[in-house]
Amino acid sequence: MGLGLSMAIIGGVFLSLQNIFNSKVNERTGPWAATALILGMGFLSSLFIGFIVEGKHIINFGNMETWYWFSGIIGVGVVSCLMQSIKLLGPTYAIAIALTSQLCFALLWDSLGWLGLEQVRFTFQQLLGVLVIIGGIIVFKFGGKTEEAKVSNMKEELS
Repeated sequence: MGLGLSMAIIGGVFLSLQNIFNSKVNERTGPWAATALILGMGFLSSLFIGFIVEGKHIINFGNMETWYWFSGIIGVGVVSCLMQSIKLLGPTYAIAIALTSQLCFALLWDSLGWLGLEQVRFTFQQLLGVLVIIGGIIVFKFGGKTEEAKVSNMKEELS
């Protein structure tokens, strides 16, 4: 449990860093060149590290379902959509929405047992947890502005 929790936290740190770096690459090259560079570098790094850690076993794909090969294409969608959402919404808001979307769909797919997952019973507590997270994003986005900040924003928009 502790190792899984630690790895999830580290993964979240990496995801946040990657999204910030990706958006900076996107600013300088454009979305498709950035996606190609990012995924290409990821491919080369993982292949290199995989050969070091797993040796020749890294290229053994014999027991894999053919449709799992499309995950790389899905990765193109992940990178390009997140880069554009960060550009349009800012990193914190975009990542919060993306992670909430990820949680909602993971819950859906778990509950339905889709995509080869073991079906997990959907509970009211899970729904409540997702709604609390969505409420937090709404409060994060729209809450916390004082009247002075609202007036200042309106003055800037008018000038």
